[in-house]
Amino acid sequence: MPTPKSRAHVEDRTRFDLEVRDQAALEKGWTAATAPAPTTSVGVLDRAVAIIDAVEDGARSFSAIAEATGLTKPTAHRLINALQAHGLLMHVGGLGYALGPRLLALATTAMRELPLRQLARPSLERLARTTGESAQLYVRTGDRRICVDAVESDNELRTIVRVGASLPLGKGSAGKVFLAWGQIPATEDVAGIETSLLTTRRRGWADSYGEREAGVASVSAPIFGPYDQLLAAISVSGPQARLAGAQAKRYGPALVEAAREIEALLGADYQA
Repeated sequence: MPTPKSRAHVEDRTRFDLEVRDQAALEKGWTAATAPAPTTSVGVLDRAVAIIDAVEDGARSFSAIAEATGLTKPTAHRLINALQAHGLLMHVGGLGYALGPRLLALATTAMRELPLRQLARPSLERLARTTGESAQLYVRTGDRRICVDAVESDNELRTIVRVGASLPLGKGSAGKVFLAWGQIPATEDVAGIETSLLTTRRRGWADSYGEREAGVASVSAPIFGPYDQLLAAISVSGPQARLAGAQAKRYGPALVEAAREIEALLGADYQA
């Protein structure tokens, strides 16, 4: 029976193996950005992933993919067709092959599995405390936005958005965030808020006054995931009489700062 290895022995061996691999990479001139993708015992999977990696930064032609991956053209053709059939690649006329809709949907699902609500909760509580207004966290589902968490203001006169509430994208500052940094549904008429969306992207936060409900105002900022994918919108809302233009301009940067704090926590949690 082999002698069990101590934890210290295993750690030392792992450290040695990593140092050997790092030294080999340096000698070959590889950096973190240029090192080749890992290879496993499942060669067909490695080759399929190599094709996906080849189009990660944008659509590429068939010949460019074959050249980038080092695959023969028959092999590349067969794997590309299979990836297309599963929705992981799509053909874009005049450009070549790009990441497919199923892959993008899987990425969105994976992002939502991050503990967004738990990590954002302290920021919501702090915003409600420092602004005196209610704070909310929204995610997008199709052409709607869903409130996934909320902290109500202590003021007797306050806005209340129930967790689970489904609201439109075209009205309210959080909806503007999803439209400014996300896809605009074909059914959404944004003719009246195009300038507002441009302003939102320029300054990094959105505001609204009586758009969804008379007398209610709100300010929102986007929360992005580790790969710059829009994950959520963080908001404060209250009576329009209290949340006037000057106050909104003061709250906007505070919301952006809260969003950045949440993004930093998401990044740290994702890497853990």
